[in-house]
Amino acid sequence: MTAARATDFDDWLVQTFGRVGAFSVLIVLVEIDETSVALLCSSYLHVIADETRWTDMTRLFDGSGAAWNGAAFFEADQAGLVADAVARQRLTSLTRHLEKDRSILNEGAFFDARGLRLNVEEIIAR
Repeated sequence: MTAARATDFDDWLVQTFGRVGAFSVLIVLVEIDETSVALLCSSYLHVIADETRWTDMTRLFDGSGAAWNGAAFFEADQAGLVADAVARQRLTSLTRHLEKDRSILNEGAFFDARGLRLNVEEIIAR
């Protein structure tokens, strides 16, 4: 029995799995402040079913020891699963680009600690 969908993350995961089947996902945990987003840690995983829910993910994230309050998910490849070596290489590249430009978070699926969808917006100093 599939768990009920309660968050934007749950909907995203089910929709993505429905579109591509099993897939590899790059994950970046962040700390969101009022005017900034700090990168904390990253990893990848292979999604092989659509039963995982936000509460399952937060348990994993809490085990990282990072004081996170946001997470971004990026498909490692639009075709689905990739090998571990490929996922690691793409994660390294992604984090290098995110170090320079946090707006890239919007290219993935970006969620707050409640599993609700977010977007990064530039603050224009006046």
